[in-house]
Amino acid sequence: MFDILYPWLKAVHLIAVIFWMAGLLYLPRLFVYHSVAKVGGELEAKMEEAEVKLLRTIMNPAMIAAFVLGLVLIGYNASAGGVALWLWIKVAIAFGLIGYHGFLAKTRKGFLEGGRPKSEKFFRRINEVPAFATIAIVILAIVQPF
Repeated sequence: MFDILYPWLKAVHLIAVIFWMAGLLYLPRLFVYHSVAKVGGELEAKMEEAEVKLLRTIMNPAMIAAFVLGLVLIGYNASAGGVALWLWIKVAIAFGLIGYHGFLAKTRKGFLEGGRPKSEKFFRRINEVPAFATIAIVILAIVQPF
């Protein structure tokens, strides 16, 4: 039965990862605009609204789904003969992205308190973090070098 379900779980896992990555790439871009917006201004209000909707509606549910389904898939692989080194490296990178997600959520709260937690330049730089992580994860999952 699980053999029939496995490809579907894998597909939904990948869909969740794609949605989560989209949010991880987009939220720092919103922070770029937020960091230069006038405190109390119209742009700031729009950025706050967009940030909270992105986190609550897309990023948080997608991260949870990706994590839970990832654990299920790891459990299946472990019961089917073990888990390779490449998968553990992929999991470590995913945990790093969960930490990055938490950092972004905390940063949003800093903006909500009227502050500017970091500079526009900082947010432009960290916007690359999920892109590099995605490249590493895809190579690990497809090439399985270890």
